[in-house]
Amino acid sequence: MAGFFLTEFMHYTKSPLTFTQQAQRLIDRGMIVSDHNLLIERLSAVSYYRLSAYWHPFKQADDRFQPGTTFEVIWRRYTFDRQLRLLLIDAVERIEVTILRTLMVEQFSLKHGAFGYVDIANFSPEFKPQDHARLVSEIQTAKTQSKEVFVAHFSLKYTSEPYLPLWMAAEIMSFGQLFTFFRYLDRSEKQTIARRLNLFPPVLESWLHTLLYIRNLCAHHARLWNRELAIRPKIPDKRHLPDWHRPTPVDNTRIFSVLTLARFLLREIAPQSEWSNRLFALLGKYSDIPLNAMGFPPRWQASPIWQS
Repeated sequence: MAGFFLTEFMHYTKSPLTFTQQAQRLIDRGMIVSDHNLLIERLSAVSYYRLSAYWHPFKQADDRFQPGTTFEVIWRRYTFDRQLRLLLIDAVERIEVTILRTLMVEQFSLKHGAFGYVDIANFSPEFKPQDHARLVSEIQTAKTQSKEVFVAHFSLKYTSEPYLPLWMAAEIMSFGQLFTFFRYLDRSEKQTIARRLNLFPPVLESWLHTLLYIRNLCAHHARLWNRELAIRPKIPDKRHLPDWHRPTPVDNTRIFSVLTLARFLLREIAPQSEWSNRLFALLGKYSDIPLNAMGFPPRWQASPIWQS
């Protein structure tokens, strides 16, 4: 039959290995291990496959490790990455609570009322009816499934109200739902929020989208330190925010750009935050971690964004 080709299907033939066998495989491939029992203990706590992302840069074409590769170096990269995730998720939480769950909700509620989110006319014309209906339905599902005391109290007291007031609904909405809400705000409302943060709306929307992506990575304990970003933040125009371009422009393909936007936003919403000092302390503790893999440019600390 024309256009029809037979293909040979590949079958996965690798067998599972015990932790002891996994340790021996690493040693056989040239990894230097100072404590064999500790290696087995580490592999039983963090899976071989998860750790493989951290030793991948040390692999050669023949699947052996580069001479001098130690497990201690791999483990330090893993623990650094874990602490970096914890630091970033803290920043994301503060930004999410202030910008989306507080500023956006207050502004929208004051203008459109407690239940204004149910009416698509209160959003941008770009918000398709089926997408708006889906968002409202998701909020209703979250209400039904919620175990929060305030939800139960409202439902018992106001039996004729099918929807929660927005300030209550926002507390059971996910970051993704809140981002959708922001994305389809009326243009003037989006501008008002962005202006409070000294940003243009497209930049703020882009940053929130990137932070949603980062939050999901952190929630799944995914590697951050040398990851190439799939959802990249917009870099502000040099004429508007020149600090993003000095001493050198920020590269938006790596995690440094996310750290920089987090620093920028936290400085706007929580000027007394010690978050940047905690980042400096983490980098100092792990001074052996190559910063170029994270997109840090030379003299990055000279940027006014990172000044106290």
